[in-house]
Amino acid sequence: MATSRDYYDILGVSKSASAADIKSAYRKSAMQYHPDRNKEAGAEAKFKEINEAYEVLSDTQKKTTYDQYGHSAFQQGNMGSAQGGNPGGGPFSYTYTNRGGGQGNPFEGFDFGGQGFSDPFDIFESFFGGGMRRGPKKQVYQLDIKFMEAVKGVNKEVQIDGKKKTIKIPPGADTGTRIRYQDFDIVIAVEPDSTFKREGDDVYIDVEVPFYRAILGGDITVPTLEDNLKLKVRPGTQPNTMVRLREYGIPHVSGRGKGDEYVRLVISMPEKISREEREALEIFEK
Repeated sequence: MATSRDYYDILGVSKSASAADIKSAYRKSAMQYHPDRNKEAGAEAKFKEINEAYEVLSDTQKKTTYDQYGHSAFQQGNMGSAQGGNPGGGPFSYTYTNRGGGQGNPFEGFDFGGQGFSDPFDIFESFFGGGMRRGPKKQVYQLDIKFMEAVKGVNKEVQIDGKKKTIKIPPGADTGTRIRYQDFDIVIAVEPDSTFKREGDDVYIDVEVPFYRAILGGDITVPTLEDNLKLKVRPGTQPNTMVRLREYGIPHVSGRGKGDEYVRLVISMPEKISREEREALEIFEK
C-alpha cells in the first residue's frame, strides 16, 4: 500500500457511490493528473494514488474488504484472519523490482513498496485503451512453478531472448506475483497442490479421523508444509472441527513470519462393522 489517505476522498466520492460513479470519478481524475498531460510537480505521485484507490474500489471483493477493515487489510502481516484466509476472499500479490539482473542475494534489489497493486500505467491503459504509455512496454513472461517451490522459494533457469537467465523466486510467492527486471517482467503461476489448499499465506487441509478416535480422543498424524505433526484430538470432537496451527503456513513473501495451517477434522465412518462392534454400539446407545 503506497498511501494512507482514504480511497473515497482520493476519488472524491462517498462510500455509497455506485460503480458508475467511481468509474466516472476515476476517469476525470486520471486524465487530469496523468504525467504525460500534467507536468506539475507531484502529478505522477497523485496519478499513482488515484490508480491505487481505483484498483481497490472498482473491485467488489477488495472494496468490501476495504470498507470493513480499511487500509490494514492490505498491509503486510494482515493478509489472513482468525477465521481463516484473506478477508477479501483471495490472495493479494506482491510486485518486485529486481535491479541486479538476477544474480546474488535473492532479495537484493527487490522493492516491496508496490505490494498488492499493479502498475498504475497498466490500469490506465486498460481503462482508456492505451496510447499514453511512456516508452516501450516491457515483455511479460509467465513462469510456472510447483506448489512447494512457491512455499520454499526456488531458482529457475530460463531462456529469454536467447539468453539464459536465473530467476530467483522468494519463499511465499503466489500466482500473480510479479518479479520485475530492467528489460522484462516475470509473472508467477503456481500449480495447485493435491493436499494443501492455499488462501493468502494460510493453508487448509482435511484430515480423516476415525469415529472412535473422535469419541474417545487420542493422537493423530497431520501433514504440514515441513513434516508430519502429532495432533491431540479431544474426546467428543465434532465433525468438521477446525484446528489452527499457528505459523505452520506459508512464509510471508516479505520474509517476516508465516501464515497459519487450518486442519479440518473429517470424521470417517466404517462401511462395515463386526458383530462385536455392533453389540458394543448397541450397549452404548442404551
